[in-house]
Amino acid sequence: MLIRSWSLILAGMLACSAADYPPIQPPADPAALGLGIQRTMTLLATSTPSQHHHVRVLFYGQSITEQPWSKMVADDLRKRFPDADLEIENRAIGGFAAQLLVKPAEHDLYPFYPDLLIFHVYGANKEYEDIIRSARSRTTTEILMQTDHANTWPAVITTDDDLKRLDKQDHGAWWSHLMNHVFLPDYAKRYGCGLCDVRTAWVDYLKANTLEPKALLKDGVHLNDYGCFVMSSIISRYLVYRPELPHDAWQDLVKDIAVGTAASFTGHHLKLEVDGNRIDVIGGSAPAAVKATFLIDGKKPSEFAECHAITRSKPGPWSALFLTRVDHEAPLRTEDWTLTITKVADDGKSWSYDVRGSLTGADGSGDSTTNFRSASGLVLIDQKSWFRGPPALKVGYAITWSVKPLAVDAAQFLQSDATREQAVTIAQGLSNGTHTLEIDTEGDPGSAIHAIRVYRPPVR
Repeated sequence: MLIRSWSLILAGMLACSAADYPPIQPPADPAALGLGIQRTMTLLATSTPSQHHHVRVLFYGQSITEQPWSKMVADDLRKRFPDADLEIENRAIGGFAAQLLVKPAEHDLYPFYPDLLIFHVYGANKEYEDIIRSARSRTTTEILMQTDHANTWPAVITTDDDLKRLDKQDHGAWWSHLMNHVFLPDYAKRYGCGLCDVRTAWVDYLKANTLEPKALLKDGVHLNDYGCFVMSSIISRYLVYRPELPHDAWQDLVKDIAVGTAASFTGHHLKLEVDGNRIDVIGGSAPAAVKATFLIDGKKPSEFAECHAITRSKPGPWSALFLTRVDHEAPLRTEDWTLTITKVADDGKSWSYDVRGSLTGADGSGDSTTNFRSASGLVLIDQKSWFRGPPALKVGYAITWSVKPLAVDAAQFLQSDATREQAVTIAQGLSNGTHTLEIDTEGDPGSAIHAIRVYRPPVR
């Protein structure tokens, strides 16, 4: 059944491919396909014309992930699962290895809270693991990790002595071997992620078609059109639905509590305990609008400072100056912020700035050579969070970001399209634990609220 599914995937991809490239070989280990991503694949595969599941997918990494293969994978998902309500974004940042990407991930990845993260990045293994661990402790996202494609013929390592010799001969190749064959498999196992062995499939393809690694590249590492075809084929064949696999690893990460059976209103009031860091309310089939208000642990959801997210700053990467991460010490609130450059050193290597909030007003001045804490504590900037691009930096240059709410205190429920869920996220970013949820309605709740959906990240 699995081989047949893979054959159908490949046939569909080849049919829409603009170039007539030889197909990739059948997987060396078919049993490995789809591991670690079956909650997402189940939502996709069980979507129907009468029930469109909303599925959020994020591509993240650096320049390799920015390339067209990711769009080819996205297009393939939409073609194979036309009834799924797919929301797909690519927020990769070229040139940002793991030790750099770990900073903007705070703004790009965790607030987006994808169902599936498709992830590839070069760089330091520690920061790579930091991103994986944070995603698994702050969201319920499933993660498909990718090993590196082969831009040269990989060394054959069979013994520890082989590895020691490689370290002396080619330290880069030694590190590549460790990342692809030691660190990444370990992280995938430790955090319950899928691992797509791009590297093995890539080398198999080169050998089967008598190609040198450069045949799939446009420079020393980036993919040409042929390489994008191969990469998209390898990733897409991993994205397969396998209902025969055990469900215990994912079935309780996102749990629906049915209203009327597992939870009930007493009059216009519902109260229950939930376990997780995100709560959605799923609307029902009410013929008229019903307003509901919410409390969590006795507070309005908007009163939870942690239920806010700081957006990625603008201008973005590779502008004259990019602020990769903004932190805070005081409780956040919805607000817009501007940082304005007031002085630039003659050599352009240091600068001074003022910070202002739309509600807070003037909130302090800083210097790029030291860490910054605003007067209010609402803005913290690590001096290592600056990233200089090639354009000249001038006085008056402005960097902006916003604090957005991830909570609502009230919502109206009216089913306008019975084929699509009306899901309202009432709180995201709570501590990952037990919370008391209360819902009050101004009218008869009746069929207005169908379920409470609770997200519990697997790593506490």
